Amino acid sequence: MNIKPIHSEADYQGTLTEIEALWDAGDGSEAAEKLEVLSLLIETYEKKHFPIEAPDPVDFLQYIMETRGLTRKDMEPYIGPRGRVSDILNRVRPMSLEMIRRLSVGLGLPATVLIQDYPLKQEVA
Repeated sequence: MNIKPIHSEADYQGTLTEIEALWDAGDGSEAAEKLEVLSLLIETYEKKHFPIEAPDPVDFLQYIMETRGLTRKDMEPYIGPRGRVSDILNRVRPMSLEMIRRLSVGLGLPATVLIQDYPLKQEVA
């Protein structure tokens, strides 16, 4: 097994090509072990060179509502009365820690996304 760190774009592309060739390796084989190690190297390189930022919490919440067919009324158990839901979705006020906890537990949303800072309406202008 000849494995080396990924230091350049050429190394990265070469490793991707190698992974493609090993993709159908049988479980427990040496090729499968090499595939696993190369995948970890790719993951490390991509995290460093192509980081994916967490989404804006309000945009994320609106996306979840849209994809799950949830209405503002459906958000009331997690956020509070209709006016508060409106304030959150219109960026008038920030989500409280308690709201974040209820959204995380009730809808299975990652608290790490919801807890991030985001601009409010007066800051957006």
